[in-house]
Amino acid sequence: MTGKERRQQLLDVARALFAEKGFDGTSIEEIAHRAGVSKPVVYEHFGGKEGVYAVVVDREMRDLLDLIVSALDAGHPRVLLEQAAHALVDYIDENTDGFRVLVRDSPVASSSGTFSSLLNDIASQVEHILGLQFSARGYDAKLAPLYSQALVGMVALTGQWWLEARKPKKEEVAAHLVNLAWNGLSGLEHKPKPMTR
Repeated sequence: MTGKERRQQLLDVARALFAEKGFDGTSIEEIAHRAGVSKPVVYEHFGGKEGVYAVVVDREMRDLLDLIVSALDAGHPRVLLEQAAHALVDYIDENTDGFRVLVRDSPVASSSGTFSSLLNDIASQVEHILGLQFSARGYDAKLAPLYSQALVGMVALTGQWWLEARKPKKEEVAAHLVNLAWNGLSGLEHKPKPMTR
């Protein structure tokens, strides 16, 4: 195995363990054992448990942020919201271990590398889009940060809940999120249908 392949193997093993047991419940010994290597190999690649954890979290954050930002390509605000909701629910469904790692608390978390900082990054992207939409429609663009935090928080917390519940289907979850965000409680549709997909 090349050094690059070994590093990737260690990251995959560590990601699964951090998702299963959390930061505190995972040890370098267990990472090494599951990878079939000695502890010094893990230390050589990452310097310790904090190092491997930081790389796993950074990779997951980058993947999720890229996925959501790349999904925001439609012109209509409701479709943008729908695309973001679908992107997050798709990520949770297809990268369950990665999402579990992101939403767990960590003693090595700082101002960067946390789920909260990831949500702030996503909210900044949404804020820019909302600001343009608010200005175009005559609303106060200064309120875009408030609305972006509300929307991202709603979608993220629902995503955390759906991670365990897995019902209803992800398409329905996204449709209901958009229904609430778009129509508000007073205008909820009884059976929301996605505009896309």
